[in-house]
Amino acid sequence: MAISFDKALGIHQQAVAVREKRAEVLANNIANADTPNYKARDMDFKEILAGTQPLTQTPLKMSMTHDSHYADVINPDFAADLMYRTPMQPSVDDNTVEVQEEMARYTENALDYQASFDFLNRKFKGLSKALKGE
Repeated sequence: MAISFDKALGIHQQAVAVREKRAEVLANNIANADTPNYKARDMDFKEILAGTQPLTQTPLKMSMTHDSHYADVINPDFAADLMYRTPMQPSVDDNTVEVQEEMARYTENALDYQASFDFLNRKFKGLSKALKGE
């Protein structure tokens, strides 16, 4: 009987990839906290995984040009489709980054990433034990 990794791993494989991309977006917001007219960006995790947000071509699928390329990643041209964040306190220089909020979101995203990664690790350990017959 063949093992289907999609069924065995569930959504956590894609969740790790989306969390990684969101970390990049949030880090970019933090790095540009002092840039005049910079607009904070973010992505809706639930909509991306469902395939309803236009960041993905289908639910996290992308055409491959070579066999060694990743099959389940976000469309690399997603920057135009990111959401803008409305600040609680507008700044004089029209920058919408609120550093404390961004740091909190980044930390939460990092914890969620670690949780998904740990879950995947446990799934692989379980599959390994099943293959060994333990």
